[in-house]
Amino acid sequence: MGGFETIDYYEQGGVAWVTLDRPEVHNAFNAVMLRELHDLWRSLRDEDSVRAVVLTGAGTKAFCTGIDRNEILDSAPGKDQRTVGSRSTPFMFDDPGAQIGPKSCDLWKPVVAAVNGMACGGAFYLLGEVDIIVASETATFFDPHVSYGMTAAFEPIQLLQKMPFGEIVRLSLLGNAERMSARRACEIGLVSEVVPAGELEDAARFVAETIASQPPLAVQGTLRALWAGRELSRSQALSLGYAFVGLGSNHADLVEGQSRFSSGRRSEWRLR
Repeated sequence: MGGFETIDYYEQGGVAWVTLDRPEVHNAFNAVMLRELHDLWRSLRDEDSVRAVVLTGAGTKAFCTGIDRNEILDSAPGKDQRTVGSRSTPFMFDDPGAQIGPKSCDLWKPVVAAVNGMACGGAFYLLGEVDIIVASETATFFDPHVSYGMTAAFEPIQLLQKMPFGEIVRLSLLGNAERMSARRACEIGLVSEVVPAGELEDAARFVAETIASQPPLAVQGTLRALWAGRELSRSQALSLGYAFVGLGSNHADLVEGQSRFSSGRRSEWRLR
């Protein structure tokens, strides 16, 4: 897979490394990147050699700063920023960030985000749909929408189940006036690990390659169950548990797992 204009892509050790590659504009989305991200996530469903994904941004200043306002918001003559994408009524709306995240594109291979520098605004479309976030000590999170007179809706909704309500309200309403540190993001559970900037790639590699070494059917079945538990009521999610277990269990993997258990072979582990 390759030939992207705005994304750098390579595979190694069962992991796809995806880098948003527009550092000159802080890896902001333009129309090409929006299309390429959608196509990438859909294509990865058919790449059996890929068992996990790392998503990051080029350079050290930003993971992603959302929509490239200079290109996308100015590309629709006669439309102001409040109604960008709308048609003749308010009931049809083209959300520029729709279907650029892995879950929206029906990809159920785990995605690890490695965040370095700024992550703001439309970046939350992606961070809302990844499974694990690791961050460098230099990472910051904020949402500038209200500072520019724009309602923040899709972005905070994406993060609402990953952050305490009061934290996402504060992040959304303080706009450009405050940025959340990587340390604070870890304290509230948005980020699972904070490392020095020079160790970010290794931290993401450890998580992704460890996941990629596990039986893929069990991994994807577990992921589906976890997301169902997030989005459904407890009783609804539990009622689907048997289906996730049945679909995500492979006889050969179970035999291998039991053999490993019986033999006393254990994986080396680290303490986080």
